[in-house]
Amino acid sequence: MEYLPLLMMGVLLTAVGIPNLMGNLSSIRRYNRRRVREEDLPAYGRAMGLGSTVMGASVVVSAVLLMIFHLDAFYWLIAAGCAAGLAVILYAQFRYNGGLF
Repeated sequence: MEYLPLLMMGVLLTAVGIPNLMGNLSSIRRYNRRRVREEDLPAYGRAMGLGSTVMGASVVVSAVLLMIFHLDAFYWLIAAGCAAGLAVILYAQFRYNGGLF
């Protein structure tokens, strides 16, 4: 039960990322997408959603494995997943928005 907050955080991140993958950009703040061209919005949403989903999935998988095996090595899976997801999000921001803000 000690890993339940970690599991809930991962489910929340995944739940935010999936609508972005489907094209709903309402969870992305307006100032983060203000310079994105209209024709690039679907690709931008997919990239942002993919990053959030990768981060959330890595947290969910790690929380489940921690509940089963209680090994501290699974925290590296969270770190790797969050780094990969953040890299995808930063890629989308710089490619489609031209910068972070």
